[in-house]
Amino acid sequence: YSAAESPVQGVGLFRTELCFLDRSVEPSAEEQADIYAQVLEPFAGSGHVVVRTLDAGSDKPVAFATLEDEENPALGVRGLRLALGNPGLLHRQLDGIAEAARRTGAETWVMAPMVATLAEAEDFCSQVRERGLRAGVMVEVPSVALLADRFLDVVDFLSIGTNDLTQYLLAVDRNNRQVASLYNSYHPAVLHAILHVVEQAHEEGVPVSVCGEMAGEVGSALLLMAMGVNALSMNASNLLKVKAAVRQVKASFTRQLLNEVLAMDNGEVIAAYVDLQLDKAGLGELLRNRKALV
Repeated sequence: YSAAESPVQGVGLFRTELCFLDRSVEPSAEEQADIYAQVLEPFAGSGHVVVRTLDAGSDKPVAFATLEDEENPALGVRGLRLALGNPGLLHRQLDGIAEAARRTGAETWVMAPMVATLAEAEDFCSQVRERGLRAGVMVEVPSVALLADRFLDVVDFLSIGTNDLTQYLLAVDRNNRQVASLYNSYHPAVLHAILHVVEQAHEEGVPVSVCGEMAGEVGSALLLMAMGVNALSMNASNLLKVKAAVRQVKASFTRQLLNEVLAMDNGEVIAAYVDLQLDKAGLGELLRNRKALV
């Protein structure tokens, strides 16, 4: 409800795993529908809600799903893989989402996390569409980013998950203190991968959004807008400062800034250069107070 009362247009990422993580048994489709309806109802008639199916596994285990011990859980059974490995789990969740959408009348889009193959996307999207909802996948795995044109033939929309996409592109576990310093969303490979997906999506007329920390950070949010991203999904606490930044700069400025950083080959240099140019443009106060608008 607090999000619905803030100046937003819908919900870019509803994390359904929050309904599962503290449960010893899987909630029924009916119980899930009750929970989802509480989120969807405030947005009926005002934008759409993007519901992400269960993104568990790795650092978010669930008691009712079968999982073996994994040496590298970040590359193991997580996201859609977990749902497909537990018969009926995905079907019941999609039934719950569809019922909540029917009850509330809210425009509901459904996307799958941790998709890596075209076959996974085709199967998932067909199941979602059978329930009368729009279907998409998250771009978190490099295989999807590289083959974006093929995935666009299957989906109704894409959502780029920059946290995991950065992690997998750079082979860096951001929760590992020994290598966390290498994690940098301004790395040229990350920026070029995102731009590639956006350009491919535009060619096919498919909307593409970004969720993850990049969407809620002033400098990267402006670069994403310059790339042509259709929507940014961020924490409500970041909304006002990003909106303030957007209102203070011209589109020509962000496009020039994007072109300049795309020619660079060092993520740390890019981050520093973006901060410098935004400071010169009068956005220094927003950069210095990155967590709140002052």
